[in-house]
Amino acid sequence: MQLGFFNIDKAIENLPLILSGLPMTIAVSFLSMAIGMMLGLPLALMRSSERKTVRLPARVYISFMRGTPVLVFLFIIYFGLPAVGIEFTAFQAAVLGFGLNAAAYIAEVNRAALNSVEYGQWEAAQSLGLNYRQSVIGIVLPQAMRIAMPPLTNIFLDLVKATSLAAVITVPELFQKTQIASGRSFDFLTMYTLVALIYWPLCILISIVQERLEKHFSRFVEQK
Repeated sequence: MQLGFFNIDKAIENLPLILSGLPMTIAVSFLSMAIGMMLGLPLALMRSSERKTVRLPARVYISFMRGTPVLVFLFIIYFGLPAVGIEFTAFQAAVLGFGLNAAAYIAEVNRAALNSVEYGQWEAAQSLGLNYRQSVIGIVLPQAMRIAMPPLTNIFLDLVKATSLAAVITVPELFQKTQIASGRSFDFLTMYTLVALIYWPLCILISIVQERLEKHFSRFVEQK
């Protein structure tokens, strides 16, 4: 059945093949985000440090990652590093590449969120006898997380969509499976429209989770 430019019969026929790449898309997205989150907070704290020897490396890293295309970085990891004896599978290269890239953006979000917490909170923590680490983890970070939640979710949304770039290094995710389906059916418009319709509800689901997390954290904010 043809619905304008969209062939419903071919879409239904190739849907299982395309959806077989969904678990890989989800795995790359979540693992990359986990790496980004683990590196993002230390980078944010380094970036805010008063010591130049600590601040400068973080600033250079963030500048480099934000100033270079993630696709180029994927090629460096997957195709370039084997030249010096370092090899990764396509999946490992994708997770590492996206994770290291996301860390730079997450670091800037975390830095802005930490800086938005009133300085009086730091002073209150010090008056209680808390050291720097205890002040960050127990007092400042919980407040900063509420502020950072929306932009962090946006980074994750961008990451989910960016995983389509992993197709160029043969990661069998949604877009790579769509390319196979397109070549098999010779109906590129239908297949690419179909994968767009798969990404769309996936991102809507993430947005719904974001809204619920925002409501959860808002419960701890004093209503004026």
